[in-house]
Amino acid sequence: MLLAGALLLLGAPPAGAEEEGWSYQLWNELMSPYCPGRTLADCPSGQAEQLRLWIVDQERQGRPREDVAREIYERFGDVVLAAPRASGFGLAAYLIPLAFFLAGGGLVFLFLRRQTRLREVAVPGGDPPPDPEALRRIDEELSD
Repeated sequence: MLLAGALLLLGAPPAGAEEEGWSYQLWNELMSPYCPGRTLADCPSGQAEQLRLWIVDQERQGRPREDVAREIYERFGDVVLAAPRASGFGLAAYLIPLAFFLAGGGLVFLFLRRQTRLREVAVPGGDPPPDPEALRRIDEELSD
């Protein structure tokens, strides 16, 4: 009993999950259409429980995982996807952040380039060479 409680706390799969295979994995990969922001495995809704049982039943009947996942997608749409598809409108979810990242990098590049040019204008030739007479006097003072 203590071991079962410890396994439950550690997030071990339910009893028989090793035997069942893909149905429990699918629960964790699909988002719940009944509890926004939660996976199907985490949703406490009664409807989600029915969907989980249906998935297990489909696996027991020998249906391929891809067919079951496709049927769920056809029934509920993009709501069950953990990440948007990289096509159509969902492609914007990938391209917009990339565009902002590149634009930000370009602005930083231009800012740094401008800053270095301003420094070159302020000191066109760098530091002037030291006066040889002044260096000689410094050496004399230091040797005394």
